[in-house]
Amino acid sequence: MIQINNIKIANHLPLILIAGPCVIENEYITLHTADKIKKITEELNIPYIFKSSYKKANRTSIKSFTGLEFEQALKILEKVREEFSLTILTDVHSENEIKIVSEVVDVIQIPAFLCRQTELLLEAGKTGKAVNVKKGQFLAPDDMKYVADKIESTGNKKILLTERGTTFGYHNLIVDMRSLEIMKQFNYPVIMDATHSVQIPGQGGVSGGERKYIPALAKAAVAVGIAGLFLEVHPEPEKALSDAASQFPLNELKNLLSIVKRIDEFVKNEQINYR
Repeated sequence: MIQINNIKIANHLPLILIAGPCVIENEYITLHTADKIKKITEELNIPYIFKSSYKKANRTSIKSFTGLEFEQALKILEKVREEFSLTILTDVHSENEIKIVSEVVDVIQIPAFLCRQTELLLEAGKTGKAVNVKKGQFLAPDDMKYVADKIESTGNKKILLTERGTTFGYHNLIVDMRSLEIMKQFNYPVIMDATHSVQIPGQGGVSGGERKYIPALAKAAVAVGIAGLFLEVHPEPEKALSDAASQFPLNELKNLLSIVKRIDEFVKNEQINYR
């Protein structure tokens, strides 16, 4: 079990949610989305961590939107934290960003493509902040033990491991639900990213996606018994400046969370009874 502010996270504890727009597009969308998700999660009694990237450094095309100016984006994240009293997560892409970012956020996220970058992992670990690592599309779940070991070598055991799909031939991802069970064996909270897992990479210079499968993956993963769900959520996904095809509609979030919460409660009650 790890604790971030007042949120306790473990595979046997009630499900948490990590959610927000893929990238900070502007102040209005960021604050509006945070406000709406906070109200939904408070009503459903689901612990909530706000997520949005200040920068998207791994876009397919040079023409793709990568984000606002660094300082401007961080100020918007600060405003979300202060205005809504939310725990904040964002991803980093280089060691020299980490110290500045760690002063603003509560959770540092390591992107999937960078999950084997030793110096990046070590610098994130040294901050003492919780570190969420996305499992690379190219890694077997067993390999995440060595990723976690790098962070733990800094004395930081506040680690989350996130599944986000595995490369399956060209331009496709699949999710092997066994990976959730495998990563749980390392005794860290396991999170399911049900939005990036429906991406179809490299569709004419941008990533495509099959949004309709997000609920199925979310429900299946929660049925395994995990610590939390990761969802990129947008008020108008079709107009999103990043990952438009794989963000989940804000107006459908409450219904999905209501369903997965019931699944989570059933599964974890059954686990208690079984023990």
